[in-house]
Order: sequence, then C-alpha cells, then structure tokens
Amino acid sequence: MFRPIAYACLFALAVPAVASAQSGPAAADAAVRGTRLDVVALGEVTRVPDLVRVSAGVVTQAETASEALRLNGVQMTRVRAALRQAGIAERDIQTSNISLQPEYRHAENMPPALTGYRAANEVSVRFRNIADTGRILDALVAQGANSINGPMLEIERPEAALDEARTAALANARTRAELYARSLGMRVVRVLSVSEAGVPFAPRPEAMMRAVSADAGGFGIAPGEQRLAVNLTVSFELQ
Repeated sequence: MFRPIAYACLFALAVPAVASAQSGPAAADAAVRGTRLDVVALGEVTRVPDLVRVSAGVVTQAETASEALRLNGVQMTRVRAALRQAGIAERDIQTSNISLQPEYRHAENMPPALTGYRAANEVSVRFRNIADTGRILDALVAQGANSINGPMLEIERPEAALDEARTAALANARTRAELYARSLGMRVVRVLSVSEAGVPFAPRPEAMMRAVSADAGGFGIAPGEQRLAVNLTVSFELQ
C-alpha cells in the first residue's frame, strides 16, 4: 500500500510544473492568432537650449608645490568672486577638478630633472541666460581664469519634450503598421508590446552654437536648436 501512495504524490507535484511551463513565452506566442509585425519607429522634437555650462579653471606653476598651490588659491578666490558678482548662485558653481603635478626637464642621456610644480583647479559653472555668456567669460579671464572649456548648451528639463517624441514615435509606428497591413490585405488588430530605446541628444549641424564677433570686449552665442529623439519597438498583431 505504501508504494502506490508515493507514486500519487509524485504525480501531484508534477502537475503544477507543467502548468507553469505553459504560462511562459510559448503560451504568449500561441495567443497571437494572426501575423505578428515588429516595427521600429523614431520620434523627434527640437528645442532651443536654455542652459549654459562652462568649465573655468586656474593653472599656476612654481618651483615648490606649496607655492604653486598658494598662487592657485589666490587666483581661484578672485575667479569665484567674479562669478558671484556676475550673479551666479553658489549652487551653480561646483569644483570639478583639482590636481598638483611635478614638472621635469628631459635631456638626452640624462635623467629627468625636476623643474617645479603645476597646480590646477577647475570649476563647472552653469547659468540660464545665454546672452550673459560673453560677459561672464570676460569677467573670468579678467580675474585670472586661464583654462576655459565651453560654453556647452543644454536643455535643462528635457522630459516634456521627450514625452512629445514618445507620442510621435507611437504614431509613426501605428502608421507604418497600417501601411504593412494594407499591403498584405490585412488589418491591425492590436498592440502586443512596446519597448523604448532612448537616443542621445544630437544637435544638428545647422543648430550647433557658433561664436560671433560682437565687440572688442566679448562675443555672442547663437543657441540654435537641439534634437531630442526616442526609438520605440512596437509589436502588432495583423489579421
């Protein structure tokens, strides 16, 4: 009597495993009664940048490390004061790099000779009035900033624009699915799945910023436009 009971228990444990296997991807594919169509569609929008980023720094050299750092600190204090005077908030000024490196003189058949030290301190600055770019850069240079990268133009809050791109991508996918369906003598029954792959911001060549001579004391910036895009893969059922 013991052995048949054991067999019954094993059979009962096996039943849920079979049911679980049938509820996976194979079962989902079996639910598609018509033809599955996968479409990749792109949605794009453009926006005028509203944020400027500039990296500004001070590089100093001296015979000793302590003197290179001291000189750097003096100049950097003036640079930070110039930024505050230009109306840049403290939250928009962030230290991005500090370095101290020895410098050597190299001669043929001779070991490197230490000649001094090079100190660098760099801050990342952001501001929202693009028209102020020339004035701010002029102030930085006047107060000792001798290493400047930028300006780089950005869109501060891109999510609303990306949502528009998503809507456009969905519409494009639906239009393309309808085209395929008509060509095949079928119709679009439903959407099976949607997946998103973001596309990096990519300014068009004609929308890149350009420096324009304004006067002897500065320059202007043309913000142009930047492209934001979203790629969607949408699966449809056709019948």
